[in-house]
Amino acid sequence: MGRHRRIAWFRLRYYLTKAALRYIMNAMRPLYLIREFLKTRSDSTILETPLVRDWKRRLVFWTGAISVGLAAIFLAVFAEWANRLFHKMLALSPYLPLVVTPAGLALIVVVTRNFFPGSQGSGIPQTIASLDPSNVVRERVLALHIALGKIMLTVFGLFFGASVGREGPTVQIGASVMHSLGRFARFPRHDVEKGLILAGAAAGVAAAFNTPLAGIVFAIEEMSRSFEEHNSSTILMTVIIAGITSIALLGNYSYFGHTSESLAFGKQWNVVIACGMAGGFLGGSFSRFLIEVNKGLPGNFGTWMKSNPVAFAAVCGFILALIGLASNSTSYGSGYSEAKSLLDGKSVLPESYGLLKMAATAVSYISGIPGGVMAPTLSAGAGFGANIAHFFTSVPPGATVILGMVAYFAGVTQAPITAFVIIMEMTDNHEMLLPLMSAAFIANLCSKLICPSPLFHTMAVNFISRPEKPTD
Repeated sequence: MGRHRRIAWFRLRYYLTKAALRYIMNAMRPLYLIREFLKTRSDSTILETPLVRDWKRRLVFWTGAISVGLAAIFLAVFAEWANRLFHKMLALSPYLPLVVTPAGLALIVVVTRNFFPGSQGSGIPQTIASLDPSNVVRERVLALHIALGKIMLTVFGLFFGASVGREGPTVQIGASVMHSLGRFARFPRHDVEKGLILAGAAAGVAAAFNTPLAGIVFAIEEMSRSFEEHNSSTILMTVIIAGITSIALLGNYSYFGHTSESLAFGKQWNVVIACGMAGGFLGGSFSRFLIEVNKGLPGNFGTWMKSNPVAFAAVCGFILALIGLASNSTSYGSGYSEAKSLLDGKSVLPESYGLLKMAATAVSYISGIPGGVMAPTLSAGAGFGANIAHFFTSVPPGATVILGMVAYFAGVTQAPITAFVIIMEMTDNHEMLLPLMSAAFIANLCSKLICPSPLFHTMAVNFISRPEKPTD
């Protein structure tokens, strides 16, 4: 009896297993049919269906925007860390930069030229050059390893006392990230040029300064000098996501805090004209100097400079150290703390701070190291505004400092809309909107009298024609 039960049990398990397998095979038959159908079609056809392509592009933009925001935060944290380390070294002796800065800048140029060519300069001219239809430099300046080198070398520049900022490099980093991710979605060439690159650059400015509106205006005015409605949503969404990433990790902050300064319409507006003209002429002179040096200086010194870039960088480092001694060690770094002290009315800076910061930024730029000019330009402009404030005692000093910043920034970049929008967002001051606009446009006109062509676009043209040039 027991034997018959075991046989019946085995038969029952056999039939149950057979039925289960038959059920599984029937259930999987639709998957088999789908697989056979896919075999009859090419992979590219499946992947390029409108629905898949649309979601793939959205994923690229969202992922890229978050990545740009994270990269901006990463660079900001390490840049501040490097700046603190340099000032700790200054506390030991203000004469240490006479040795450290020349050696550091020479080392950075060696690494830049041998391992990260295309990362030198602010990053904005390279990004503009990448939009050129000839596509002669795009793959070289928007590669991910160049973005990593830009971060590392900018941090080292601040560690060795260069007068550079992190905002320009963040533009190139943002464009590199978006351009590299765009390959996975197989975007059309037009979208790569006018969508991904512009959106990445705009997101870089927005995340670096926490100024989303300025990021959009920067992409329109400075990067492309034109605007296409086709790209508006792309740039806007990327800037918003990058800004949200920055706010989520660092909090909702204004770059220079909140200022409540304002100008009464009438006689106080004389300071607007004064700041606009002074900032325009000084900014135009700064840009003209960089452009002329970029073209090549005449004579034996110009020849020596071209043939000995590492030695020239060391000379620039020594000059930076001398400027640092003359400025009581205030001309090093991005200049954020100095500009903030001027805005808060707690400054103990020398009267010559604006000119010394302007000179230090110019020397840092022509040395051939990676690093931006935006933050140092704002700081120098604040110094010029503080100088002008002595002649307009009836005007709040903080208001004059803000006007000096926007005027000098507009004079250097010749992008007046970007200038007043970025200052307005960075100081969280909407009461100064009309004075800022007026000063920026006056400065733009005065700058063009000295420097007819915009700085970054002229550098971009030179970079395309001579991509090996180390001072672009």
